[in-house]
Amino acid sequence: MWFRALRPYRLPSRLGIDAEELERRLQSRTFTACTPAQAHSMGWVPALDDSASALVHAAGPYWMVRLKREEKLLPATVVREQANDRCAQIAKAQGRKVSRRERLAVIDEVTQDLLPRAFTRSSTIRAIIADQAGWIWIDNSSAGRSEEVLNHLREALGNLPAILPETQKAPAHVMTQWLLHGAIPEDFQLADEADFADQREAGSSVKVRGVPLDSEEVLAHLASGHQVEKLALEWGARVAAVVDKDLSLRRLKFSDAIREANDELIEDPLARADADFLILCEIIAGLQADLVKAFGGIAE
Repeated sequence: MWFRALRPYRLPSRLGIDAEELERRLQSRTFTACTPAQAHSMGWVPALDDSASALVHAAGPYWMVRLKREEKLLPATVVREQANDRCAQIAKAQGRKVSRRERLAVIDEVTQDLLPRAFTRSSTIRAIIADQAGWIWIDNSSAGRSEEVLNHLREALGNLPAILPETQKAPAHVMTQWLLHGAIPEDFQLADEADFADQREAGSSVKVRGVPLDSEEVLAHLASGHQVEKLALEWGARVAAVVDKDLSLRRLKFSDAIREANDELIEDPLARADADFLILCEIIAGLQADLVKAFGGIAE
């Protein structure tokens, strides 16, 4: 239930539907397992838990959905080895060199032959739609995986105007100034981790771990032309995360007090998950608002 990462997207306009209508639209795109010849499959599963039934879980102004992905594990080395053997047999039998086009066809044949015997791996990604506030929060820091969720929502809705947020001030510049001048907003506290990129030399970076971020060592990197790419912060005593310059959050960790707030519901897993979900949404909404404010607000 508790997000481990967060990739935020803005909704410039309201979706124009309610949770019941979203549920109806997702029903036509539920998850089905891979067929023997299928490399991967994706679809919607119950949002709250596998034991639940609703594809959309609504609590107040927040809706949660969950996309499941199943993929066949087919090591490239195995495919390549068998393809090499088949190409060698063709070359020997016909006394000629196998062309690149033929080799690609052989690789495809080998892949199709091996897929029915391949192991499968599955994973799920949750997303929270805060339609009234104009946000979609995805429990993943990967742009590719997050886009898969958005694309599946677009297929169900026909249109989804979700965009990456842009703030008035560049987060990389603002976070660098925080370290240089010790002017971090009062809502946040520095942790002991940061990634810096050298603005003078492309590809040059420095990772700082376990070192106070107001130390002379860190300030020397900044004075030499480095800029913050990622910065570990704590938001009150509630949440810790690594903030990326694109506003995504990695290694999101909620305090024990927050995670244990609904321990009295431990005997009813679905009730517990529902109560935790509302706390999760309220915490994310507050954290998102303070982060955007720290970077000057949303650029219009």
